Amino acid sequence: MGEIPAKFDRTIDEGVARLISRCADAHGCKIDDVRPRVERSLAKYLFIDGAQVDHADVRAFIEEIRSDELCLVLACEKGSEAAWDVLVRDFDATVRSAARKIASDPEDADDLAGSIWAELYGLRVGKDGVRRSKLAYFSGRGSLGGWLRAVTAQLAVDRHRKVAKLVQVEEDRDLEVLAEEAGNKNENGIVSHAETGEAALIEKESSGAVTAALRTAIDGLDDESRLILKLYYFDDKKLKDIGAAFGYHEATASRRLAKIQSDIRKMTEAALKRDHGWTDADVKRNLADAAEKIGLDLEKMLAALAVAVLLQVLHFRAF
Repeated sequence: MGEIPAKFDRTIDEGVARLISRCADAHGCKIDDVRPRVERSLAKYLFIDGAQVDHADVRAFIEEIRSDELCLVLACEKGSEAAWDVLVRDFDATVRSAARKIASDPEDADDLAGSIWAELYGLRVGKDGVRRSKLAYFSGRGSLGGWLRAVTAQLAVDRHRKVAKLVQVEEDRDLEVLAEEAGNKNENGIVSHAETGEAALIEKESSGAVTAALRTAIDGLDDESRLILKLYYFDDKKLKDIGAAFGYHEATASRRLAKIQSDIRKMTEAALKRDHGWTDADVKRNLADAAEKIGLDLEKMLAALAVAVLLQVLHFRAF
Protein backbone atom coordinates (compact mmCIF):
# COMPACT_ATOMS: atom_id res chain seq x y z
CA MET A 1 0.00 0.00 0.00
CA GLY A 2 1.12 3.52 -0.71
CA GLU A 3 1.78 6.37 1.70
CA ILE A 4 -0.80 9.16 2.01
CA PRO A 5 0.87 12.59 2.14
CA ALA A 6 -0.13 14.79 5.08
CA LYS A 7 -1.41 17.49 2.70
CA PHE A 8 -4.50 15.34 2.09
CA ASP A 9 -5.54 15.20 5.77
CA ARG A 10 -8.11 17.99 5.56
CA THR A 11 -9.57 16.65 2.31
CA ILE A 12 -9.96 13.20 3.88
CA ASP A 13 -11.59 14.62 7.01
CA GLU A 14 -14.06 16.62 4.91
CA GLY A 15 -14.79 13.59 2.73
CA VAL A 16 -15.40 11.34 5.71
CA ALA A 17 -17.69 13.95 7.30
CA ARG A 18 -19.74 14.05 4.07
CA LEU A 19 -19.77 10.25 3.96
CA ILE A 20 -21.31 10.09 7.43
CA SER A 21 -23.82 12.84 6.61
CA ARG A 22 -25.01 10.80 3.60
CA CYS A 23 -26.04 7.90 5.86
CA ALA A 24 -29.69 7.28 6.53
CA ASP A 25 -28.41 5.73 9.78
CA ALA A 26 -24.73 6.02 10.72
CA HIS A 27 -25.29 3.69 13.71
CA GLY A 28 -23.38 6.06 15.98
CA CYS A 29 -20.20 6.09 13.86
CA LYS A 30 -18.04 9.21 14.13
CA ILE A 31 -15.19 10.50 11.98
CA ASP A 32 -12.60 8.73 14.16
CA ASP A 33 -14.42 5.44 13.58
CA VAL A 34 -14.67 5.77 9.81
CA ARG A 35 -11.46 7.53 8.83
CA PRO A 36 -9.02 4.62 9.49
CA ARG A 37 -10.99 2.32 7.16
CA VAL A 38 -11.22 5.02 4.48
CA GLU A 39 -7.49 5.76 4.76
CA ARG A 40 -6.68 2.08 4.38
CA SER A 41 -8.75 1.91 1.21
CA LEU A 42 -7.15 5.06 -0.16
CA ALA A 43 -3.67 3.69 0.50
CA LYS A 44 -4.55 0.37 -1.11
CA TYR A 45 -6.46 1.50 -4.18
CA LEU A 46 -5.59 5.13 -4.90
CA PHE A 47 -2.19 6.03 -3.48
CA ILE A 48 -0.39 3.27 -5.33
CA ASP A 49 3.35 3.74 -5.68
CA GLY A 50 4.05 6.23 -8.44
CA ALA A 51 0.40 7.26 -8.93
CA GLN A 52 -0.36 10.96 -9.43
CA VAL A 53 -3.21 11.82 -7.04
CA ASP A 54 -4.87 15.20 -6.44
CA HIS A 55 -7.54 16.38 -4.01
CA ALA A 56 -10.33 15.87 -6.54
CA ASP A 57 -9.34 12.19 -6.87
CA VAL A 58 -9.55 11.75 -3.10
CA ARG A 59 -12.96 13.43 -2.91
CA ALA A 60 -14.32 11.34 -5.78
CA PHE A 61 -13.00 8.12 -4.25
CA ILE A 62 -14.67 8.76 -0.89
CA GLU A 63 -17.95 9.80 -2.59
CA GLU A 64 -18.13 6.35 -4.21
CA ILE A 65 -17.99 4.53 -0.87
CA ARG A 66 -21.32 3.02 0.22
CA SER A 67 -21.75 5.04 3.38
CA ASP A 68 -24.69 3.23 5.01
CA GLU A 69 -23.18 -0.21 4.52
CA LEU A 70 -19.70 0.82 5.71
CA CYS A 71 -21.06 2.46 8.87
CA LEU A 72 -23.24 -0.58 9.55
CA VAL A 73 -20.20 -2.86 9.34
CA LEU A 74 -18.06 -0.56 11.51
CA ALA A 75 -20.80 -0.40 14.15
CA CYS A 76 -20.96 -4.21 14.18
CA GLU A 77 -17.19 -4.33 14.69
CA LYS A 78 -17.59 -1.98 17.65
CA GLY A 79 -20.04 -4.43 19.20
CA SER A 80 -23.36 -2.68 18.58
CA GLU A 81 -26.14 -5.24 19.10
CA ALA A 82 -28.61 -3.02 17.24
CA ALA A 83 -26.28 -2.91 14.21
CA TRP A 84 -25.87 -6.69 14.31
CA ASP A 85 -29.63 -7.11 14.31
CA VAL A 86 -29.86 -4.93 11.19
CA LEU A 87 -27.01 -6.81 9.48
CA VAL A 88 -28.63 -10.19 10.13
CA ARG A 89 -32.11 -8.96 9.17
CA ASP A 90 -31.00 -7.39 5.90
CA PHE A 91 -28.38 -9.89 4.73
CA ASP A 92 -29.20 -13.31 6.17
CA ALA A 93 -31.13 -14.18 3.01
CA THR A 94 -28.13 -13.14 0.89
CA VAL A 95 -25.76 -15.39 2.86
CA ARG A 96 -28.13 -18.35 2.72
CA SER A 97 -28.77 -17.92 -0.99
CA ALA A 98 -25.02 -17.87 -1.68
CA ALA A 99 -24.51 -20.94 0.52
CA ARG A 100 -27.27 -22.88 -1.27
CA LYS A 101 -25.63 -22.23 -4.64
CA ILE A 102 -22.33 -23.62 -3.40
CA ALA A 103 -23.20 -26.46 -1.00
CA SER A 104 -24.20 -29.90 -2.21
CA ASP A 105 -27.24 -30.30 0.06
CA PRO A 106 -29.46 -28.13 2.32
CA GLU A 107 -27.80 -29.26 5.54
CA ASP A 108 -24.35 -28.35 4.23
CA ALA A 109 -25.74 -25.01 3.06
CA ASP A 110 -27.13 -24.24 6.52
CA ASP A 111 -23.83 -25.21 8.11
CA LEU A 112 -21.90 -22.98 5.68
CA ALA A 113 -24.24 -20.05 6.31
CA GLY A 114 -23.84 -20.48 10.07
CA SER A 115 -20.08 -20.53 9.68
CA ILE A 116 -20.22 -17.27 7.74
CA TRP A 117 -21.93 -15.49 10.62
CA ALA A 118 -19.37 -16.90 13.03
CA GLU A 119 -16.55 -15.65 10.79
CA LEU A 120 -18.18 -12.23 10.50
CA TYR A 121 -18.53 -11.90 14.24
CA GLY A 122 -15.09 -13.35 14.87
CA LEU A 123 -14.80 -16.40 17.11
CA ARG A 124 -11.01 -16.31 16.83
CA VAL A 125 -8.98 -14.01 19.05
CA GLY A 126 -5.40 -13.05 18.28
CA LYS A 127 -2.46 -12.99 20.66
CA ASP A 128 -3.20 -9.30 21.23
CA GLY A 129 -6.64 -10.20 22.60
CA VAL A 130 -8.45 -8.58 19.65
CA ARG A 131 -11.26 -10.54 18.01
CA ARG A 132 -10.53 -11.42 14.39
CA SER A 133 -13.52 -10.69 12.15
CA LYS A 134 -13.79 -10.82 8.37
CA LEU A 135 -15.78 -7.59 8.55
CA ALA A 136 -12.43 -5.84 8.90
CA TYR A 137 -11.87 -6.46 5.18
CA PHE A 138 -15.01 -4.68 3.97
CA SER A 139 -14.04 -1.34 2.40
CA GLY A 140 -17.44 -0.11 1.24
CA ARG A 141 -16.25 0.28 -2.35
CA GLY A 142 -18.64 -2.45 -3.54
CA SER A 143 -21.99 -3.65 -2.28
CA LEU A 144 -22.10 -5.45 1.05
CA GLY A 145 -24.30 -8.13 -0.49
CA GLY A 146 -21.77 -8.85 -3.23
CA TRP A 147 -18.95 -8.89 -0.70
CA LEU A 148 -20.83 -11.36 1.50
CA ARG A 149 -21.39 -13.67 -1.45
CA ALA A 150 -17.64 -13.56 -2.16
CA VAL A 151 -16.85 -14.32 1.49
CA THR A 152 -19.22 -17.29 1.39
CA ALA A 153 -17.52 -18.65 -1.73
CA GLN A 154 -14.06 -18.16 -0.21
CA LEU A 155 -15.02 -19.93 3.01
CA ALA A 156 -16.31 -22.89 0.99
CA VAL A 157 -12.96 -23.05 -0.84
CA ASP A 158 -11.05 -22.80 2.45
CA ARG A 159 -13.09 -25.66 3.90
CA HIS A 160 -12.33 -27.84 0.90
CA ARG A 161 -8.62 -27.13 1.21
CA LYS A 162 -8.68 -27.79 4.95
CA VAL A 163 -10.31 -31.18 4.49
CA ALA A 164 -7.75 -32.11 1.82
CA LYS A 165 -4.92 -30.89 4.04
CA LEU A 166 -6.30 -32.77 7.05
CA VAL A 167 -5.95 -36.08 5.24
CA GLN A 168 -2.30 -35.31 4.54
CA VAL A 169 -1.74 -34.10 8.10
CA GLU A 170 -3.11 -37.32 9.54
CA GLU A 171 -0.73 -39.32 7.37
CA ASP A 172 2.19 -37.09 8.36
CA ARG A 173 1.28 -37.41 12.02
CA ASP A 174 1.64 -41.19 11.89
CA LEU A 175 5.19 -40.75 10.64
CA GLU A 176 5.93 -38.15 13.32
CA VAL A 177 4.74 -40.50 16.07
CA LEU A 178 7.00 -43.28 14.78
CA ALA A 179 9.93 -40.89 14.58
CA GLU A 180 9.25 -39.58 18.08
CA GLU A 181 9.09 -43.09 19.53
CA ALA A 182 12.33 -44.04 17.77
CA GLY A 183 14.05 -40.95 19.14
CA ASN A 184 12.82 -41.51 22.71
CA LYS A 185 14.03 -45.11 23.14
CA ASN A 186 16.69 -45.58 25.78
CA GLU A 187 19.59 -47.98 25.54
CA ASN A 188 17.31 -50.88 26.46
CA GLY A 189 14.93 -50.06 23.60
CA ILE A 190 12.18 -48.81 25.95
CA VAL A 191 10.17 -45.79 24.81
CA SER A 192 10.29 -42.84 27.20
CA HIS A 193 8.15 -39.78 26.39
CA ALA A 194 9.05 -37.72 29.47
CA GLU A 195 11.94 -35.36 28.83
CA THR A 196 13.03 -35.15 32.46
CA GLY A 197 11.45 -35.74 35.86
CA GLU A 198 11.60 -32.01 36.56
CA ALA A 199 9.87 -31.15 33.27
CA ALA A 200 7.14 -33.69 33.93
CA LEU A 201 6.57 -32.27 37.44
CA ILE A 202 6.35 -28.70 36.14
CA GLU A 203 3.89 -29.76 33.46
CA LYS A 204 1.75 -31.61 36.01
CA GLU A 205 1.70 -28.62 38.38
CA SER A 206 0.77 -26.26 35.54
CA SER A 207 -2.05 -28.56 34.42
CA GLY A 208 -3.38 -28.72 37.96
CA ALA A 209 -3.32 -24.93 38.28
CA VAL A 210 -5.13 -24.47 34.99
CA THR A 211 -7.76 -27.08 35.93
CA ALA A 212 -8.39 -25.35 39.26
CA ALA A 213 -8.59 -21.96 37.57
CA LEU A 214 -11.06 -23.34 35.03
CA ARG A 215 -13.25 -24.62 37.86
CA THR A 216 -13.27 -21.09 39.23
CA ALA A 217 -14.17 -19.75 35.79
CA ILE A 218 -17.01 -22.26 35.44
CA ASP A 219 -18.40 -21.18 38.81
CA GLY A 220 -18.50 -17.63 37.44
CA LEU A 221 -20.62 -18.57 34.41
CA ASP A 222 -24.41 -18.50 34.38
CA ASP A 223 -26.40 -21.66 33.64
CA GLU A 224 -27.15 -20.68 30.04
CA SER A 225 -23.46 -20.10 29.29
CA ARG A 226 -22.54 -23.52 30.71
CA LEU A 227 -25.21 -25.19 28.59
CA ILE A 228 -24.07 -23.38 25.42
CA LEU A 229 -20.51 -24.60 26.02
CA LYS A 230 -21.67 -28.17 26.51
CA LEU A 231 -23.91 -28.10 23.43
CA TYR A 232 -21.23 -26.64 21.16
CA TYR A 233 -18.07 -28.40 22.30
CA PHE A 234 -19.34 -31.69 23.75
CA ASP A 235 -22.63 -32.40 21.96
CA ASP A 236 -21.28 -30.98 18.67
CA LYS A 237 -24.40 -28.89 18.06
CA LYS A 238 -24.38 -26.31 15.27
CA LEU A 239 -24.79 -22.64 16.10
CA LYS A 240 -28.17 -22.53 14.36
CA ASP A 241 -29.42 -25.38 16.57
CA ILE A 242 -28.14 -23.68 19.72
CA GLY A 243 -29.78 -20.43 18.67
CA ALA A 244 -33.07 -22.23 18.00
CA ALA A 245 -32.92 -23.87 21.43
CA PHE A 246 -32.74 -20.46 23.11
CA GLY A 247 -35.00 -18.62 20.69
CA TYR A 248 -32.49 -16.45 18.83
CA HIS A 249 -30.63 -16.33 15.51
CA GLU A 250 -27.42 -18.28 14.91
CA ALA A 251 -25.56 -14.98 14.55
CA THR A 252 -26.57 -14.16 18.12
CA ALA A 253 -25.42 -17.64 19.15
CA SER A 254 -22.03 -16.84 17.58
CA ARG A 255 -21.78 -13.66 19.62
CA ARG A 256 -22.83 -15.44 22.81
CA LEU A 257 -20.23 -18.17 22.26
CA ALA A 258 -17.47 -15.64 21.57
CA LYS A 259 -18.34 -13.73 24.75
CA ILE A 260 -18.32 -16.93 26.80
CA GLN A 261 -14.90 -17.84 25.39
CA SER A 262 -13.60 -14.38 26.27
CA ASP A 263 -15.11 -14.53 29.78
CA ILE A 264 -13.50 -17.92 30.44
CA ARG A 265 -10.11 -16.62 29.36
CA LYS A 266 -10.33 -13.52 31.55
CA MET A 267 -11.56 -15.44 34.62
CA THR A 268 -9.00 -18.23 34.15
CA GLU A 269 -6.10 -15.81 33.82
CA ALA A 270 -7.31 -13.86 36.86
CA ALA A 271 -7.59 -17.05 38.94
CA LEU A 272 -4.11 -18.23 37.89
CA LYS A 273 -2.59 -14.93 38.99
CA ARG A 274 -4.69 -14.53 42.13
CA ASP A 275 -4.83 -18.10 43.46
CA HIS A 276 -1.66 -19.67 42.04
CA GLY A 277 0.77 -16.80 41.95
CA TRP A 278 1.29 -16.84 38.20
CA THR A 279 2.76 -13.72 36.63
CA ASP A 280 1.52 -12.21 33.36
CA ALA A 281 4.54 -13.82 31.67
CA ASP A 282 3.64 -17.24 33.15
CA VAL A 283 0.08 -16.96 31.87
CA LYS A 284 1.12 -15.85 28.40
CA ARG A 285 3.85 -18.47 28.04
CA ASN A 286 2.12 -21.55 29.44
CA LEU A 287 -1.36 -21.03 28.00
CA ALA A 288 -0.20 -19.81 24.60
CA ASP A 289 2.27 -22.69 24.25
CA ALA A 290 -0.41 -25.22 25.13
CA ALA A 291 -2.84 -23.76 22.60
CA GLU A 292 -0.20 -23.71 19.88
CA LYS A 293 0.71 -27.37 20.46
CA ILE A 294 -2.85 -28.53 19.83
CA GLY A 295 -3.50 -26.10 16.99
CA LEU A 296 -6.27 -24.03 18.59
CA ASP A 297 -6.53 -20.38 19.51
CA LEU A 298 -6.45 -19.75 23.26
CA GLU A 299 -10.15 -19.00 23.69
CA LYS A 300 -11.24 -22.23 22.00
CA MET A 301 -8.71 -24.31 23.95
CA LEU A 302 -9.82 -22.93 27.31
CA ALA A 303 -13.50 -23.29 26.41
CA ALA A 304 -12.99 -26.91 25.36
CA LEU A 305 -11.02 -27.67 28.53
CA ALA A 306 -13.69 -25.94 30.58
CA VAL A 307 -16.30 -28.30 29.12
CA ALA A 308 -14.18 -31.28 30.18
CA VAL A 309 -13.94 -29.88 33.70
CA LEU A 310 -17.65 -29.05 33.70
CA LEU A 311 -18.56 -32.61 32.72
CA GLN A 312 -16.36 -33.94 35.54
CA VAL A 313 -18.14 -31.67 37.98
CA LEU A 314 -21.56 -32.80 36.74
CA HIS A 315 -20.47 -36.43 36.91
CA PHE A 316 -19.37 -36.25 40.54
CA ARG A 317 -22.50 -34.33 41.54
CA ALA A 318 -24.60 -37.12 40.08
CA PHE A 319 -23.15 -39.74 42.43
